[in-house]
Amino acid sequence: MTTQNLLVELFVEELPPKALNKLGAAFSGVLAEQLKAQGLAAADAAVTAFASPRRLAAHVTGVLAQGADKAVQQKLMPVAVGLDAAGNAAPALLKKLQALGADVSDPAAAVTALKRQPDGKAEALFYDSVVKGASLQAGLQKALDEALAKLPIPKVMQYQLETDCELPGWSSVNFVRPAHSLIALHGSTVVPVKALGLTAGNSTQGHRFEAKVSPVVLAHADQYADTLKNDGSVIASFAERRAEIVRQLQAAADKVGGGCQPIEDDALLDEVTALVERPNVLTCQFETEFLDVPQECLILTMKANQKYFPLIDASGKLTNRFLVVSNITPDDASLVIGGNERVVRPRLADAKFFFDQDRKKTLESRVEGLSKVVYHNKLGTQGERMARVCAIAKAIGQQVGGDLLAKQAEQAALLAKTDLLTDMVGEFPELQGIMGGYYARHDGLSSDVAEAIEDHYKPRFAGDELPRNKVGLVVALADKLETLVGMFGIGNLPTGDKDPFALRRHALGVIRMLIEKDVALGLPELLALSAPVFGDKITGDADALIDFIYDRLSGSLREQGFSAQEVDAVMALRPARLGQVSQFLSAVRAFAALPESPALAAANKRIGNILKKAGEVDAHVNPALLQEDAEKGLHAVMQRLLPESEAQFKAGDYTASLQTLAALRAPVDAFFDDVMVNAEEMDLRLNRQGLLKSLHVAMNRVADLSRLAA
Repeated sequence: MTTQNLLVELFVEELPPKALNKLGAAFSGVLAEQLKAQGLAAADAAVTAFASPRRLAAHVTGVLAQGADKAVQQKLMPVAVGLDAAGNAAPALLKKLQALGADVSDPAAAVTALKRQPDGKAEALFYDSVVKGASLQAGLQKALDEALAKLPIPKVMQYQLETDCELPGWSSVNFVRPAHSLIALHGSTVVPVKALGLTAGNSTQGHRFEAKVSPVVLAHADQYADTLKNDGSVIASFAERRAEIVRQLQAAADKVGGGCQPIEDDALLDEVTALVERPNVLTCQFETEFLDVPQECLILTMKANQKYFPLIDASGKLTNRFLVVSNITPDDASLVIGGNERVVRPRLADAKFFFDQDRKKTLESRVEGLSKVVYHNKLGTQGERMARVCAIAKAIGQQVGGDLLAKQAEQAALLAKTDLLTDMVGEFPELQGIMGGYYARHDGLSSDVAEAIEDHYKPRFAGDELPRNKVGLVVALADKLETLVGMFGIGNLPTGDKDPFALRRHALGVIRMLIEKDVALGLPELLALSAPVFGDKITGDADALIDFIYDRLSGSLREQGFSAQEVDAVMALRPARLGQVSQFLSAVRAFAALPESPALAAANKRIGNILKKAGEVDAHVNPALLQEDAEKGLHAVMQRLLPESEAQFKAGDYTASLQTLAALRAPVDAFFDDVMVNAEEMDLRLNRQGLLKSLHVAMNRVADLSRLAA
């Protein structure tokens, strides 16, 4: 059967830019998936997605005009129901066959054509038929309807469309944007499918201002991208358009010189790619006086409000040049450049005004204002919250750094949220913390405190950097612990994908800081420091929070490449000091690679089961009660190896501590082969259980080795 490549395009008004790439991938993906499911395209058919500001399109290779017929076997009913005692067809069977299109004019012949096959404990009747393959028009119509129905549309709008019939009128259409034309080409043949009140043809529109012809007519499905580029001045491929913007941005930066680079921002790049049909990068500038404003403010206003790409010099400092991705390519670009420079100037002037006004008041003078800002109806105001963060930060600082760190952490925590009351953060909430750092330096505070105010939100997302100094680390820990303890204390837990207070992110932030900064405090100790500052405001179960944090840690470790067995073995002991976890995992991995590991893990599991059934067991051994050679031999080896392993553990050499225990394999195997642990004599039984208890404690200092057993 011959095949042709298929092209489907939906031409619409400008699509939501932040959703465009996802819409394009979903449209082409579902369309191709449905064609493959109906046998109109091969499973390995190549699918190319196109998405520009005003179009969604898909190109699928090797599409059949008519799908192949399929042999289908359908179960009808049990033999006992479909046939009477004489083997004649029951009315229910004939009715079923008739519904399937079978010839029932001769009931006996119809029954003879059926198959009887076992179905569980009874026999059933099965009907074999051939289902005609889908035609391309019918199959594509179904695929197109499904693709449109499954589009991840951010928000649907309703618009009116003039009806295509003899009587004039209007019909309502619901879609993300008004649709104007539909293309469906199988090779060079139009497939007359319909969607959103439109009938497919072979023409579309090009660039709104620079198309060479209108409409743009397609001769063949394979000429879509080239025809649009040449006749319509549109780069239809999102990926190709994005790559062209990247190329032009770099070329423009190189032309400016001085090691300048456009700021890296994938989200901005995607959004701008979704705003232009044929990009043209232009270089603009603003007055150097605005560079006195913190560069974060200028960068944010240029990116967020204007979709510009600021230029950064070789030292990472903002320059007064920026790049604009225009959707037009005029012979004289001066008017476009001048217009963009005029537009950005008031934005930068606003930022300078906010910065100048904010510095007229100190951060300390704003502290009282936090008591007027509601944080949570059950947990009080931002002022009350910061009093709690201060208390937690002071307690942590005292534990890890003494009086000086405690004092600095308390001061930074007191001022950390005051920039929420500034004009700059009111206009640009994304700058909270960053502006606090600038204003703290202006107020004459130490660099440690200023950096702590700036960094106390970190890490804000996966892969974000951690606070730069100890003061910032303490305040960031205190801030996140206050949120976690408070929200869990009032029962405000994450559910499913809903986590309005970002508690999962806060938990991962605490985990990262404790591990990567190797904080010399245990997690239970930190939570115990945090809970009392709430007084009677919280009543929640503290165990739920610690379970939550350890669960997040387990998931994070698996994502980092540790096996489920390794993670379970270490996390089963709930290590208090998270800074030791990576060392524990490395030790477990090295131990698991030893040839003695499987046998010792299995023995450890067996010992655990014995001790669990025995109840409370004292880890004490009376050598005088050791009778069997195997138990004497095990005890002797333990006397030699356990002190060595314990010394290595205390010295932090966890790998060596576990590997030292590998020599126990033979005596442990001999013990279980030759010794009855639960002897009838009580003193012998307790002594042997005590021997196993001593061994169990030594083997499970680093991890629960029984979790490594197959």
